[in-house]
Amino acid sequence: MSLRLGDTAPDFEQDSSEGKISFHEWLGDGWGVLFSHPADFTPVCTTELGLTAKLKEEFAKRNVKAIALSVDPVDSHNEWIKDINETQGCSVNFPIIADHDGKVAELYDMIHPNADSTLTVRSLFVIDPNKKVRLIITYPASTGRNFNEVLRVIDSLQLTDDHKVATPGNWVRGGDVVIVPSLQDEDEIKQRFPKGYKKVKSYLRMTPDPTANWSGD
Repeated sequence: MSLRLGDTAPDFEQDSSEGKISFHEWLGDGWGVLFSHPADFTPVCTTELGLTAKLKEEFAKRNVKAIALSVDPVDSHNEWIKDINETQGCSVNFPIIADHDGKVAELYDMIHPNADSTLTVRSLFVIDPNKKVRLIITYPASTGRNFNEVLRVIDSLQLTDDHKVATPGNWVRGGDVVIVPSLQDEDEIKQRFPKGYKKVKSYLRMTPDPTANWSGD
């Protein structure tokens, strides 16, 4: 059965480029991004892992750890990391799971037979501190992931978990947000949103981002 939003992210133990990983223990009390790759020494994945390494500080600001997965063994990962560091001008600073037996790929439904019967698809999961799956994105093999979008969604998830708001289309941190329709008490609205709000329609009320001065500190 495939994973759905709100499901508990399956726990597992598997080898990685940084030793054996016990996934839930490795996540700790923070957020995680787990993303899969069809195989080592593939061109698109090489660029993606380089981008992820360069975004370590941005992930850290959000209490997020990244972990990649490929079907190849650890020795292959270690050789691939050398290529990634050389070609992408980075230093890979996160583990790459060696899913040689496909255990994790099966748990996370990363094998799509109509795309490829053996290689993992380009899937990405965002997992919250309660180990719940909050975002699932699956890309075709030909298309590299947009990590700015991954950060944007994490920003939205963390904001909307802490405040009674939702984020509109194309929202980025600092932009106006939507007051959730279930919040109707005007005293509570004034308390939560001291900058006020604009009532576009009864169901569409825009207010400044309550974390607009956020710096990640």
